[in-house]
Amino acid sequence: MDTRSKEKRSEIMSAVHSKDTGPEMLVRRYLWSKGMRYRVHAADIPGRPDIAVRRHKLAIFVHGCFWHGHEGCPKGRLPKSRLDYWGPKIEANKRRDAAVAEQLKRKGWHQVVVWECQIRTQQAAATALPQLWNDIRLKCPGIGPP
Repeated sequence: MDTRSKEKRSEIMSAVHSKDTGPEMLVRRYLWSKGMRYRVHAADIPGRPDIAVRRHKLAIFVHGCFWHGHEGCPKGRLPKSRLDYWGPKIEANKRRDAAVAEQLKRKGWHQVVVWECQIRTQQAAATALPQLWNDIRLKCPGIGPP
């Protein structure tokens, strides 16, 4: 049973966006400051990555822990209500993420996933974003200066 009224739940869910989220904007600003130039939400690339660097065949996804079922993350847990809806939905998202990863790999693309919990706080972001930059440079050595 949902603990919120139908109207309140509708208001909460209407505030959830799939593009230009706070975590996504944080990653984009960081990469831009490093000199990386990219496209956002490229529809012609499998999975429509949040950030795409075509020249280096790099797709970056900024995943919300809840929506993508981040294993071991407190924010990735299923809610207590409507399990018959949320369980299959989150599992389908995870299957789709795996299929997209496979499609990208077959097409020769590199994929990097940034989880929302990794950049939730300034302290976490201060560690995770430089690590992201290192991961990108390992996968695509031709990308930018350190």
